[in-house]
Amino acid sequence: MSNQAKNVALQESIGTLPQYVRTRNGALFDHHADRWAFRDSTKTLSLDFSKLNVSPALLMSLKGTLIWYAENKSSHHLKNMYERFAHFLKTICCNGRVVLEISANDLLNYRASLQADQRWYLGSLSGFLQKWHCLSLPGVTDDAIALLKQLRIKGNTKGEAILTMDSENGPYTDIEFESIYSALDDSYEAGKVGLGDYLLVWLFMALGQRPIQYAGLKLCDVVVGPGKDGASVYTLRVPRAKQRGQLSRGDFKDRVLIPQIGEKLAQLREQVRDDFKSILPDPDLAPLFPAKRSRKNEPLGFEYHRTAESLASTLEGVLNRLSVISERTGSAIHITATRFRRTLGTRAATEGHGELVIAELLDHTDTQNTGVYVQAVPAIVERIDRAMALHLAPLAQAFAGLIIEDESQASRAGDKSSRICDPRYDASMKPMGSCGKHGFCGLLAPIACYTCRSFQPWLDGPHEAVLEHLIDEREKLLGGSDVRIASINDRTILAVAEVVRRCDEIRNGREVVEDV
Repeated sequence: MSNQAKNVALQESIGTLPQYVRTRNGALFDHHADRWAFRDSTKTLSLDFSKLNVSPALLMSLKGTLIWYAENKSSHHLKNMYERFAHFLKTICCNGRVVLEISANDLLNYRASLQADQRWYLGSLSGFLQKWHCLSLPGVTDDAIALLKQLRIKGNTKGEAILTMDSENGPYTDIEFESIYSALDDSYEAGKVGLGDYLLVWLFMALGQRPIQYAGLKLCDVVVGPGKDGASVYTLRVPRAKQRGQLSRGDFKDRVLIPQIGEKLAQLREQVRDDFKSILPDPDLAPLFPAKRSRKNEPLGFEYHRTAESLASTLEGVLNRLSVISERTGSAIHITATRFRRTLGTRAATEGHGELVIAELLDHTDTQNTGVYVQAVPAIVERIDRAMALHLAPLAQAFAGLIIEDESQASRAGDKSSRICDPRYDASMKPMGSCGKHGFCGLLAPIACYTCRSFQPWLDGPHEAVLEHLIDEREKLLGGSDVRIASINDRTILAVAEVVRRCDEIRNGREVVEDV
């Protein structure tokens, strides 16, 4: 059949289609439009055809192929195919060229233009073009298909960001993770972060699930039941994402929560339920993290649900405002939902868990993508000596207290119970500083004090001794088999080092003034 005959057949075929195409998940869109825009469960999709430099006939074939993907694959897969083809067009089009068909020469030029980390793009494009050809749609030449079948196309490098501990896209270091966690808690306690945003970010950090899964949560997914000891047990029923970009509310993973978070989630559930009593027939089906208003294109069963993109944006927005600094880069930590997933997997592997456990934690259907976490476990934790600790300390921002001259400047001056002492660091029981907290503290002093906002270290306190002790203990533990335990106090070490460094600066500043 000639291309002209194929074009006529294609026009007739598409002409018989209804104006609206229904995706596999039931969303409708107008396939004649220059922009396909719709919402599929908790994901939004927008494909703009108006800027593609292709002939009307090729555009028709392109849309015909994408219609097949819309009807048979996930919206995520559909978007990927569009983006891979759009990138291909952008690369091969020059001097305003309008593409009439896809030839073998076009593919060779595209392949030559790809950087090493982009070569997998051609693999995705290859599958798309071969499906295009199999649908008997004109636009992809026979020699192009023959070439694709001959080429050995390298796939996407799996886990590179994890294996290299990439500072932009890889897992967070323990110090980065703890810094984020501490900043989030402090901001919530100070009223700078609301309950809903706090819990959303906490779930991203602790459970490491995909944004689409949190977007699908409903009030009924927060379950409170009795435990063996009579205390309440809090469970979150997380809907599974059976395939990437596809949400199922028919299959769940139960995640047991610590009481402190469980109580807050139950509190949020009641707040949202009150808001939706007069809006939805069954307020228990309201979203746990609701949108402020309903949208016209919301699928049935997902009324007032925010999109996965919206929740990911909230995560990034909340934490970006905190401006937590990475000790590796000296810049604000790059925040993404994917990095928290990778951190969860890496931490689990470091603690000795195997591929099956990691797959369960990350809600993978198999273990083919979890081996990289086990491979990434370092044979030894990087050593930290005094010099390195003093260098990293300002970047880590682990010390949050206030250095004072002596007890007279303490917020609880005259209260002997506020003094923080330990004979391990000074036999004469010379205080490290004062506690500014009014009330009971269940944390272990003095180690926990250095990362606490209420700690007021004294200028002449035995901070050097504390630093030396922690570094020595770390070195001893490195000789053992559990490297995870060895690094457990790393952030505290940097906090103590920062106190030592600031105290030195204050004393050196005095000496300069006195010399003058």
